[in-house]
Amino acid sequence: MPPLGLLHMRAWASLFSRLLRPRGVVCIREVHFHSQVSEAVLTSQLKPQHEKSNFIIKTPKGTRDLSPQQMVVREKILDMVIGCFKRHGAKRLDTPAFELKEMLTEKYGEDSGLIYDLKDQGGELLSLRYDLTVPFARYLAMNKVKKMKRYHVGKVWRRESPTIVQGRYREFCQCDFDIAGQFDPMIPDAECLKIMCEILSGLQLGDFLIKVNDRRILDGMLAVCGVPESKFHAICSSIDKLDKISWNDVRHEMVAKKGLAPEVADRIGDYIQCHGGVSLVEEMFQDSRLSQNKQAIEGLGDLKLLFEYLTLFGIAEKISFDLSLARGLDYYTGVIYEAVLLQTPAQAEESLNVGSVAAGGRYDGLVGMFDPKGHKVPCVGLSIGVERIFAIVEQRMKTSGQKIRTTETQVFVATPQKNFLHERLKLISELWDAGIKAELLYKNNPKLLTQLHYCEHTGIPLAVIIGEQELKEGVIKLRSVASREEVAIKRENLVAEIQKRLSES
Repeated sequence: MPPLGLLHMRAWASLFSRLLRPRGVVCIREVHFHSQVSEAVLTSQLKPQHEKSNFIIKTPKGTRDLSPQQMVVREKILDMVIGCFKRHGAKRLDTPAFELKEMLTEKYGEDSGLIYDLKDQGGELLSLRYDLTVPFARYLAMNKVKKMKRYHVGKVWRRESPTIVQGRYREFCQCDFDIAGQFDPMIPDAECLKIMCEILSGLQLGDFLIKVNDRRILDGMLAVCGVPESKFHAICSSIDKLDKISWNDVRHEMVAKKGLAPEVADRIGDYIQCHGGVSLVEEMFQDSRLSQNKQAIEGLGDLKLLFEYLTLFGIAEKISFDLSLARGLDYYTGVIYEAVLLQTPAQAEESLNVGSVAAGGRYDGLVGMFDPKGHKVPCVGLSIGVERIFAIVEQRMKTSGQKIRTTETQVFVATPQKNFLHERLKLISELWDAGIKAELLYKNNPKLLTQLHYCEHTGIPLAVIIGEQELKEGVIKLRSVASREEVAIKRENLVAEIQKRLSES
């Protein structure tokens, strides 16, 4: 292909020749030149296609496909979680997968750098949603909703280093439950903790503990330890890493990276080792330093009331007041909580270190950040870590060798004879119309053995068999796939007999 400068010269020459040439006269050289240019452009466009021999087909980093077997397990988990949300009176809500970038900024503290920004496609700066909480707050403010109990199941995106084996991804599903509105203290908060307990108990993941703290207690603790108020969020973010790294590493980060005095870090270290029940709340009321902080006293008062309600719900033994719990997100203002699985040493060797499996807290100021007049709507909520729970359940199923049915087919329509496709189609249509889940092979003349093997392989419990003899006698053979027992049923009674057997199984 000629150099770019030569192309420009030829283009100008072509233009002048057109202007000077009589209409209708075509220059052969010009046609030849344009042909060469078109061919060169086409070749350059096609060339990358030939260079794709080393192209690797894969999903983007931090994402994955879910197989039919995995989807069955996932749906069971989600059905159980959503069933609990509905039992507590929540309405379902959905919001866009992406938001205006300005809606998400300054809501997540240090984690704001993990937000996925989208390329500008038409004048709006957009970002993929980081969680379901901020979009919910935006929805409340935009629609002037003052009270709402809602649940939301949807995907969120975070640009962090994924740890796939621990159920941590860049694209993952969240299941949120939130109560918005002005109510008496700690009643909605206690219900959120009750919901957490119901879900984790229902999923049979093993013994668990829910750590509870309050951001006011945390801020009060930082203040009495000598942390400047300007560093509160930064130090909270460091404390929040205690479930991932040791105290020594956290202390080093506070001192070396965030400029905290060593003696201040040591005072924080004394507090964050404390954990217990309502007795620890009483003990902190008597603490010489903490009892002098108004914020901390307010938080301790609410926690005392919370434990009272948790005792009435029968779940107080599952809750631990833990001063090391920080929850790094900036929008939390009151009670915060996080659920972790407890494991015996033997279980710890076999299972995954997935961290928390559910978390949440109170965020009374978030809606006001979206409202033009700053009107606040107090909110409290929780999020279930579906991906982490799924990772645990999936590994347990692999260990046990448990087989999973990927379809819900109840009946298979079969024939032992050729040229019976029309009869099979009529029969399966009757079953579908009666609400029965049914299948057949997409062949004109399938072998009976092939059809029965398909039933056994896919776990279909019943087969209906139609042939010349059955057609003549007005009956259908109903076969139990597991026992291989067959019985002739009158055609008009077939649907009722199938429904009876399915209800008994």
